[in-house]
Amino acid sequence: MFGLFKRKEPEVEKRAVAMGYTADLIAARHEWLSGTSGVGELTSTVQSCVSLWEGAFALADIDGTRLMTRRNLAMFARSIALRGESVFVIRDDRLLPATDWDLSTRDGRPRAYRVSISEVGGGRSETLLAAEVLHVAVGSSPAAPWAGTSPLHRASLSAGLLQAVETALSEVYREAPIGSQIVPFPETHEDDLASLSRDFRGRRGRVLMRESVHVSAAGGPAPAQDWRPASMTPDISGVRPGESLQAARAGVLSAYGVLPALFADSAQGPLVREAQRHLCQWTLQPLAMLLAEEATEKLGVPVQIDTLRPVQAFDVGGRSRALSAILDAMARAKEAGLSDAEVNAALTQVNWGPNDNAA
Repeated sequence: MFGLFKRKEPEVEKRAVAMGYTADLIAARHEWLSGTSGVGELTSTVQSCVSLWEGAFALADIDGTRLMTRRNLAMFARSIALRGESVFVIRDDRLLPATDWDLSTRDGRPRAYRVSISEVGGGRSETLLAAEVLHVAVGSSPAAPWAGTSPLHRASLSAGLLQAVETALSEVYREAPIGSQIVPFPETHEDDLASLSRDFRGRRGRVLMRESVHVSAAGGPAPAQDWRPASMTPDISGVRPGESLQAARAGVLSAYGVLPALFADSAQGPLVREAQRHLCQWTLQPLAMLLAEEATEKLGVPVQIDTLRPVQAFDVGGRSRALSAILDAMARAKEAGLSDAEVNAALTQVNWGPNDNAA
Protein backbone atom coordinates (compact mmCIF):
# COMPACT_ATOMS: atom_id res chain seq x y z
CA MET A 1 0.00 0.00 0.00
CA PHE A 2 2.76 2.37 0.90
CA GLY A 3 4.49 1.46 -2.31
CA LEU A 4 1.85 3.41 -4.27
CA PHE A 5 3.10 6.67 -2.80
CA LYS A 6 6.78 5.90 -3.29
CA ARG A 7 8.58 8.56 -5.27
CA LYS A 8 9.65 7.31 -8.65
CA GLU A 9 13.36 7.45 -9.33
CA PRO A 10 14.30 9.74 -12.26
CA GLU A 11 15.29 7.91 -15.37
CA VAL A 12 18.92 8.17 -16.32
CA GLU A 13 19.37 9.11 -19.94
CA LYS A 14 21.92 6.90 -21.63
CA ARG A 15 23.74 7.86 -24.80
CA ALA A 16 26.14 5.89 -26.93
CA VAL A 17 29.11 8.16 -27.49
CA ALA A 18 32.29 7.02 -29.16
CA MET A 19 35.21 8.12 -27.03
CA GLY A 20 37.36 10.66 -28.82
CA TYR A 21 35.10 10.92 -31.84
CA THR A 22 35.02 14.73 -31.81
CA ALA A 23 38.76 14.87 -31.31
CA ASP A 24 39.25 12.51 -34.25
CA LEU A 25 37.11 14.70 -36.47
CA ILE A 26 39.03 17.82 -35.46
CA ALA A 27 42.33 16.07 -36.08
CA ALA A 28 41.16 14.85 -39.49
CA ARG A 29 40.05 18.35 -40.47
CA HIS A 30 43.38 19.67 -39.21
CA GLU A 31 45.28 17.21 -41.37
CA TRP A 32 43.19 18.11 -44.42
CA LEU A 33 44.24 21.71 -43.98
CA SER A 34 47.94 21.44 -43.31
CA GLY A 35 49.19 17.86 -43.07
CA THR A 36 50.25 16.18 -39.86
CA SER A 37 52.66 18.91 -38.76
CA GLY A 38 49.98 21.59 -38.52
CA VAL A 39 51.99 24.63 -39.58
CA GLY A 40 53.30 23.57 -42.97
CA GLU A 41 51.15 26.19 -44.72
CA LEU A 42 52.86 28.93 -42.70
CA THR A 43 56.17 28.47 -44.53
CA SER A 44 57.14 30.76 -47.37
CA THR A 45 57.68 27.74 -49.63
CA VAL A 46 54.05 26.62 -49.38
CA GLN A 47 52.70 30.15 -49.68
CA SER A 48 54.82 30.72 -52.80
CA CYS A 49 53.30 27.62 -54.39
CA VAL A 50 49.79 28.67 -53.38
CA SER A 51 50.39 32.15 -54.82
CA LEU A 52 51.48 30.61 -58.12
CA TRP A 53 48.28 28.53 -58.21
CA GLU A 54 46.15 31.56 -57.35
CA GLY A 55 47.79 33.76 -59.95
CA ALA A 56 47.48 31.20 -62.75
CA PHE A 57 43.79 30.56 -62.05
CA ALA A 58 43.06 34.28 -61.69
CA LEU A 59 44.50 34.77 -65.19
CA ALA A 60 42.67 31.80 -66.72
CA ASP A 61 40.35 32.16 -69.72
CA ILE A 62 36.75 31.16 -68.97
CA ASP A 63 34.33 30.28 -71.78
CA GLY A 64 30.70 29.24 -71.41
CA THR A 65 29.59 30.95 -68.18
CA ARG A 66 29.69 34.25 -66.35
CA LEU A 67 29.16 32.78 -62.90
CA MET A 68 32.84 31.99 -62.47
CA THR A 69 34.75 35.15 -61.70
CA ARG A 70 38.50 35.47 -61.37
CA ARG A 71 38.03 35.93 -57.64
CA ASN A 72 36.19 32.61 -57.45
CA LEU A 73 38.94 30.88 -59.40
CA ALA A 74 41.59 32.29 -57.06
CA MET A 75 39.67 31.03 -54.02
CA PHE A 76 39.24 27.68 -55.75
CA ALA A 77 43.01 27.43 -56.26
CA ARG A 78 43.80 28.28 -52.62
CA SER A 79 41.20 25.84 -51.30
CA ILE A 80 42.49 23.02 -53.50
CA ALA A 81 46.10 23.77 -52.57
CA LEU A 82 45.54 23.81 -48.80
CA ARG A 83 42.51 21.56 -48.41
CA GLY A 84 42.39 19.29 -51.44
CA GLU A 85 38.77 20.13 -52.32
CA SER A 86 36.57 23.13 -52.97
CA VAL A 87 32.80 23.66 -52.76
CA PHE A 88 30.76 26.49 -54.29
CA VAL A 89 27.01 27.00 -53.97
CA ILE A 90 25.31 27.78 -57.30
CA ARG A 91 23.07 30.85 -57.32
CA ASP A 92 21.28 32.48 -60.22
CA ASP A 93 23.87 35.21 -60.65
CA ARG A 94 26.98 34.10 -58.77
CA LEU A 95 28.83 31.35 -56.94
CA LEU A 96 29.11 31.38 -53.14
CA PRO A 97 32.18 29.74 -51.54
CA ALA A 98 31.39 27.30 -48.73
CA THR A 99 33.66 27.29 -45.69
CA ASP A 100 32.62 23.88 -44.38
CA TRP A 101 30.32 21.10 -45.47
CA ASP A 102 29.19 17.56 -44.90
CA LEU A 103 27.34 15.38 -47.38
CA SER A 104 25.42 12.18 -47.93
CA THR A 105 26.27 9.79 -50.74
CA ARG A 106 24.79 6.99 -52.76
CA ASP A 107 26.98 4.67 -54.82
CA GLY A 108 29.92 6.81 -53.71
CA ARG A 109 28.51 9.95 -55.34
CA PRO A 110 27.28 12.95 -53.33
CA ARG A 111 23.53 13.48 -53.43
CA ALA A 112 22.95 16.18 -50.74
CA TYR A 113 25.06 18.73 -48.90
CA ARG A 114 24.81 20.73 -45.71
CA VAL A 115 27.07 23.72 -46.31
CA SER A 116 28.16 26.64 -44.15
CA ILE A 117 28.35 30.08 -45.75
CA SER A 118 30.29 32.82 -43.98
CA GLU A 119 28.76 36.16 -43.08
CA VAL A 120 30.12 39.16 -41.21
CA GLY A 121 27.85 38.60 -38.24
CA GLY A 122 28.20 34.81 -38.30
CA GLY A 123 27.70 32.07 -40.84
CA ARG A 124 24.55 30.26 -41.83
CA SER A 125 23.90 26.67 -42.80
CA GLU A 126 21.91 25.44 -45.80
CA THR A 127 20.87 22.01 -47.06
CA LEU A 128 21.21 21.62 -50.82
CA LEU A 129 21.01 18.93 -53.46
CA ALA A 130 24.14 17.85 -55.28
CA ALA A 131 22.96 19.59 -58.46
CA GLU A 132 23.10 22.94 -56.61
CA VAL A 133 26.75 22.59 -55.61
CA LEU A 134 30.06 22.66 -57.45
CA HIS A 135 32.38 20.23 -55.70
CA VAL A 136 35.89 19.39 -56.90
CA ALA A 137 38.16 17.04 -54.94
CA VAL A 138 41.72 15.96 -55.79
CA GLY A 139 43.90 13.25 -54.30
CA SER A 140 40.86 11.10 -53.52
CA SER A 141 41.20 7.50 -52.42
CA PRO A 142 38.86 4.62 -53.35
CA ALA A 143 37.80 4.42 -49.70
CA ALA A 144 36.45 8.00 -49.82
CA PRO A 145 36.12 9.17 -53.44
CA TRP A 146 34.06 12.19 -52.36
CA ALA A 147 36.86 13.63 -50.18
CA GLY A 148 40.10 15.24 -51.30
CA THR A 149 43.55 15.54 -49.77
CA SER A 150 45.94 18.46 -50.05
CA PRO A 151 49.51 18.13 -51.37
CA LEU A 152 50.79 18.83 -47.85
CA HIS A 153 48.80 15.90 -46.50
CA ARG A 154 50.08 13.63 -49.24
CA ALA A 155 53.66 14.79 -48.60
CA SER A 156 53.40 15.22 -44.84
CA LEU A 157 56.90 13.83 -44.23
CA SER A 158 58.52 16.52 -46.38
CA ALA A 159 56.29 19.16 -44.81
CA GLY A 160 57.29 17.96 -41.35
CA LEU A 161 60.98 18.07 -42.26
CA LEU A 162 60.63 21.59 -43.62
CA GLN A 163 58.84 22.70 -40.47
CA ALA A 164 61.42 21.04 -38.19
CA VAL A 165 64.39 22.61 -39.99
CA GLU A 166 62.86 26.08 -40.16
CA THR A 167 61.75 25.88 -36.53
CA ALA A 168 65.22 24.79 -35.42
CA LEU A 169 66.90 27.60 -37.37
CA SER A 170 64.46 30.18 -36.03
CA GLU A 171 65.12 29.02 -32.46
CA VAL A 172 68.87 29.21 -33.00
CA TYR A 173 68.70 32.76 -34.32
CA ARG A 174 66.27 33.78 -31.58
CA GLU A 175 67.83 32.18 -28.49
CA ALA A 176 71.47 31.33 -29.24
CA PRO A 177 74.15 33.86 -28.18
CA ILE A 178 75.04 34.75 -31.76
CA GLY A 179 77.84 37.33 -31.89
CA SER A 180 78.58 37.06 -28.17
CA GLN A 181 82.17 36.68 -26.97
CA ILE A 182 83.95 35.84 -23.76
CA VAL A 183 87.06 37.95 -23.09
CA PRO A 184 89.52 36.51 -20.52
CA PHE A 185 90.38 38.98 -17.80
CA PRO A 186 92.52 38.65 -14.66
CA GLU A 187 90.91 38.38 -11.29
CA THR A 188 89.52 41.65 -10.01
CA HIS A 189 86.68 43.03 -8.00
CA GLU A 190 83.07 42.40 -9.04
CA ASP A 191 82.44 46.12 -9.31
CA ASP A 192 85.31 46.52 -11.74
CA LEU A 193 84.01 43.66 -13.90
CA ALA A 194 80.51 45.15 -13.96
CA SER A 195 81.93 48.54 -14.93
CA LEU A 196 84.03 46.92 -17.64
CA SER A 197 81.03 45.05 -19.10
CA ARG A 198 79.04 48.28 -19.20
CA ASP A 199 81.87 49.93 -21.09
CA PHE A 200 81.84 47.15 -23.68
CA ARG A 201 78.08 47.45 -24.18
CA GLY A 202 78.30 51.18 -24.56
CA ARG A 203 81.10 51.13 -27.13
CA ARG A 204 79.97 48.80 -29.85
CA GLY A 205 82.33 48.62 -32.78
CA ARG A 206 85.30 50.04 -30.86
CA VAL A 207 88.39 48.46 -29.35
CA LEU A 208 88.49 48.87 -25.60
CA MET A 209 91.86 48.19 -23.91
CA ARG A 210 92.14 47.31 -20.24
CA GLU A 211 95.24 46.58 -18.13
CA SER A 212 95.51 44.64 -14.90
CA VAL A 213 98.10 44.99 -12.15
CA HIS A 214 97.49 41.48 -10.82
CA VAL A 215 100.55 39.32 -11.18
CA SER A 216 98.86 35.96 -11.62
CA ALA A 217 95.52 34.84 -12.97
CA ALA A 218 94.54 31.43 -14.31
CA GLY A 219 97.97 30.07 -13.45
CA GLY A 220 100.23 32.63 -15.13
CA PRO A 221 101.25 36.25 -15.28
CA ALA A 222 98.75 38.59 -16.88
CA PRO A 223 100.85 39.63 -19.90
CA ALA A 224 101.50 35.97 -20.79
CA GLN A 225 97.86 34.97 -20.85
CA ASP A 226 95.82 34.25 -23.96
CA TRP A 227 93.64 37.35 -24.22
CA ARG A 228 91.97 36.33 -27.47
CA PRO A 229 88.19 36.42 -27.13
CA ALA A 230 86.23 33.16 -27.37
CA SER A 231 83.14 33.29 -29.57
CA MET A 232 79.86 31.94 -28.20
CA THR A 233 78.17 31.61 -31.61
CA PRO A 234 77.02 27.97 -31.96
CA ASP A 235 78.50 25.90 -34.76
CA ILE A 236 75.69 23.98 -36.48
CA SER A 237 77.52 23.36 -39.73
CA GLY A 238 77.95 19.70 -38.80
CA VAL A 239 74.22 18.99 -39.21
CA ARG A 240 74.18 20.73 -42.63
CA PRO A 241 71.05 22.82 -42.10
CA GLY A 242 71.37 24.44 -45.52
CA GLU A 243 71.27 21.14 -47.40
CA SER A 244 68.41 19.85 -45.25
CA LEU A 245 66.42 23.03 -45.79
CA GLN A 246 66.94 22.94 -49.55
CA ALA A 247 65.95 19.26 -49.74
CA ALA A 248 62.78 19.86 -47.72
CA ARG A 249 61.86 22.86 -49.85
CA ALA A 250 62.45 20.88 -53.04
CA GLY A 251 60.18 18.11 -51.79
CA VAL A 252 57.33 20.51 -50.99
CA LEU A 253 57.77 22.37 -54.28
CA SER A 254 57.63 19.09 -56.21
CA ALA A 255 54.46 18.10 -54.36
CA TYR A 256 52.83 21.28 -55.65
CA GLY A 257 54.05 20.69 -59.20
CA VAL A 258 56.63 23.49 -59.10
CA LEU A 259 60.11 22.71 -60.37
CA PRO A 260 62.62 23.48 -57.57
CA ALA A 261 64.96 25.01 -60.16
CA LEU A 262 62.46 27.87 -60.56
CA PHE A 263 63.64 29.29 -57.22
CA ALA A 264 67.33 28.76 -57.89
CA ASP A 265 69.53 31.86 -57.83
CA SER A 266 70.91 31.00 -61.27
CA ALA A 267 67.51 30.49 -62.94
CA GLN A 268 67.40 32.00 -66.45
CA GLY A 269 64.56 32.83 -68.82
CA PRO A 270 64.29 29.44 -70.59
CA LEU A 271 64.27 27.62 -67.27
CA VAL A 272 61.53 29.90 -65.91
CA ARG A 273 59.40 29.28 -69.01
CA GLU A 274 59.88 25.52 -68.71
CA ALA A 275 58.94 25.64 -65.03
CA GLN A 276 55.79 27.60 -65.89
CA ARG A 277 54.92 25.14 -68.64
CA HIS A 278 55.49 22.17 -66.35
CA LEU A 279 53.31 23.70 -63.61
CA CYS A 280 50.44 24.56 -65.93
CA GLN A 281 50.47 21.43 -68.09
CA TRP A 282 50.85 18.78 -65.41
CA THR A 283 49.21 20.39 -62.37
CA LEU A 284 47.00 23.43 -63.01
CA GLN A 285 45.37 22.62 -66.33
CA PRO A 286 44.16 19.17 -65.13
CA LEU A 287 42.60 20.93 -62.13
CA ALA A 288 41.01 23.46 -64.46
CA MET A 289 39.56 20.64 -66.56
CA LEU A 290 38.14 18.96 -63.45
CA LEU A 291 36.43 22.22 -62.50
CA ALA A 292 35.21 22.74 -66.07
CA GLU A 293 33.79 19.21 -66.18
CA GLU A 294 31.96 19.74 -62.88
CA ALA A 295 30.63 23.12 -64.06
CA THR A 296 29.49 21.66 -67.37
CA GLU A 297 27.56 18.94 -65.58
CA LYS A 298 25.95 21.22 -62.97
CA LEU A 299 25.35 24.36 -65.07
CA GLY A 300 24.14 22.54 -68.19
CA VAL A 301 26.36 24.47 -70.61
CA PRO A 302 29.81 23.61 -71.99
CA VAL A 303 32.44 25.34 -69.86
CA GLN A 304 36.12 25.59 -70.72
CA ILE A 305 38.92 26.94 -68.53
CA ASP A 306 42.38 27.54 -70.02
CA THR A 307 45.42 28.36 -67.89
CA LEU A 308 48.07 27.78 -70.58
CA ARG A 309 47.46 30.73 -72.90
CA PRO A 310 47.23 33.53 -70.29
CA VAL A 311 50.31 32.32 -68.42
CA GLN A 312 52.19 31.94 -71.74
CA ALA A 313 53.37 28.56 -70.51
CA PHE A 314 55.13 27.51 -73.70
CA ASP A 315 58.33 28.04 -75.63
CA VAL A 316 57.58 31.09 -77.77
CA GLY A 317 60.67 30.61 -79.92
CA GLY A 318 59.92 26.93 -80.52
CA ARG A 319 56.32 27.67 -81.47
CA SER A 320 57.39 30.35 -83.93
CA ARG A 321 59.91 28.00 -85.55
CA ALA A 322 57.30 25.23 -85.73
CA LEU A 323 54.80 27.65 -87.35
CA SER A 324 57.40 28.72 -89.88
CA ALA A 325 58.17 25.10 -90.76
CA ILE A 326 54.47 24.25 -91.11
CA LEU A 327 53.79 27.20 -93.39
CA ASP A 328 56.83 26.33 -95.50
CA ALA A 329 55.65 22.73 -95.79
CA MET A 330 52.13 23.83 -96.76
CA ALA A 331 53.52 26.18 -99.41
CA ARG A 332 55.63 23.39 -100.89
CA ALA A 333 52.64 21.03 -100.83
CA LYS A 334 50.58 23.64 -102.69
CA GLU A 335 53.33 24.08 -105.28
CA ALA A 336 53.51 20.31 -105.73
CA GLY A 337 49.76 20.20 -106.33
CA LEU A 338 48.88 17.96 -103.36
CA SER A 339 45.24 17.81 -102.33
CA ASP A 340 43.95 18.45 -98.78
CA ALA A 341 43.38 14.72 -98.28
CA GLU A 342 46.97 13.97 -99.21
CA VAL A 343 48.26 16.69 -96.88
CA ASN A 344 46.10 15.35 -94.02
CA ALA A 345 47.37 11.84 -94.71
CA ALA A 346 50.93 13.10 -94.42
CA LEU A 347 50.11 14.97 -91.20
CA THR A 348 48.50 11.86 -89.76
CA GLN A 349 51.78 10.01 -90.11
CA VAL A 350 53.35 12.41 -87.58
CA ASN A 351 50.25 12.53 -85.31
CA TRP A 352 49.19 16.02 -86.43
CA GLY A 353 46.35 15.18 -88.75
CA PRO A 354 42.75 14.08 -88.07
CA ASN A 355 42.19 10.57 -86.70
CA ASP A 356 45.89 10.15 -86.00
CA ASN A 357 45.16 7.61 -83.24
CA ALA A 358 47.61 9.40 -80.94
CA ALA A 359 45.32 8.98 -77.95
